[in-house]
This record gives sequence, structure tokens and C-alpha cells, in this order.
Amino acid sequence: MKTPPVERLTIEGPVPRLAALLDRPSGRASAWVLLAHGAGASMESPFLEAVAQGLARRDLAVLRFAYPYMQRRAEDGRRRPPDRAPVLLAAHRAALGALRELAQSAPVVLAGKSLGGRMASHLCAEGEPLAGAAFLGFPLHPAGRPEKAEARTEHFPRITAPTLFLQGTRDPLAPLERLGARLALLAGPTSLRVIEGADHDFALLRSVPAPPEGMAQHLADAIADWVRGL
Repeated sequence: MKTPPVERLTIEGPVPRLAALLDRPSGRASAWVLLAHGAGASMESPFLEAVAQGLARRDLAVLRFAYPYMQRRAEDGRRRPPDRAPVLLAAHRAALGALRELAQSAPVVLAGKSLGGRMASHLCAEGEPLAGAAFLGFPLHPAGRPEKAEARTEHFPRITAPTLFLQGTRDPLAPLERLGARLALLAGPTSLRVIEGADHDFALLRSVPAPPEGMAQHLADAIADWVRGL
């Protein structure tokens, strides 16, 4: 299947200019997805790129963007920890504003890998008008700190948009039993898609057969099918 074209954009806002990538479908987009990267891998990581391209092949337009700390890493090559939440959220809001201008009246969906999904969930809780939100490996708590799960989900009762959680059975940051209890707090309809044998980065055990289409495309298909049902 042909790879959709990618456009490089710059997002203006209350934070430094942010680099962004736009993956357009070959025809008219049925919905627009804002896809945020995780803490350690950029918007141009092979995984996020493959997910974005998979969504574009399923008639979804996808805007990826760089959080400020990741953009600085791209400019000088120095690894940095993520910015504090207010900075991340300001960048995320600016990217959402840019997406809305592009989408015009089309449905808008938030999506994110790990940290990016956690920030997207906070935007959902602010009452942003959204068709839904999809989370790839939601980080329920930091590694070895399960007591942080309550603080990371205290905003869940304010999320009314439909949500989709894609989680691996070996994800140490979101044990399924603990995650299920927190998902019950969500005010809107939610779906949980369990990926058997996958860890936080969706790497599989050797004993588990990989999806024939590849893991990133498998996840993109799951998100696209869910969006169609909204």
C-alpha cells in the first residue's frame, strides 16, 4: 500500500515554535488525529511514524508534533527529561489549535503514546469538544510506583469523550487489573483493547506471534476501526 505524503509544519503558540508533521490520506480525511509522542522517543520515531502512516492509509489525517524538550534535543542532540506538565500542556493545546484550523468542521481525535496520551487525557478533562481519544500504553504510574496511579487518574471523572485504551499484558506501568479499576472512573464510554504478550512499547514475547501486518499497523487499524464507530 502506498505511503501517504508527509508535510513539515511549524506550530505557533504560547510556547516556542514547535515542529510538526502532517500525514494526509490520499483522499478526504474522515477525521483528524493529533498524535503525541512519548517521553523518550520523538514524533519521528519509527513506531510513531508507522502508526501515523497506518492511520493515514485508513483515511485519517494525522498531525504529529514535538514537545519543547524533544525539539531542543533534535536541535542540539542532548537528551533531556520531559518538560513539566504546564509546559507540555501548553504545547499540546497549541498543537490542537493548529489541528482544528486544518480540520475545519471534521471530527477531531486525540491520541498519544505513553506520556503523550497522559497529556491528551488532561485536555479531554478540560472539556475540549472532541470525537474521542485513543491512548497507546497509558502510563498509569511510574515504574515501581503503583501508589501514583490515583494521582495520575484523578481527572478521569471529568472525561466525557469516548476513549480507547490499547495496553499490553506485560506493561509494568499499567497492570491490567489496576488499570481496569481506574477506567471505571471515566464519565464517557471507554474501550480497552488488550495486546497479548506486549510490553509498554508493544514489543512482544518471542513465544507470541506478531501480527502479520506489523504491530504499528495493527494498532493503527484498531484505532481507525474505533474512530469509524464513533
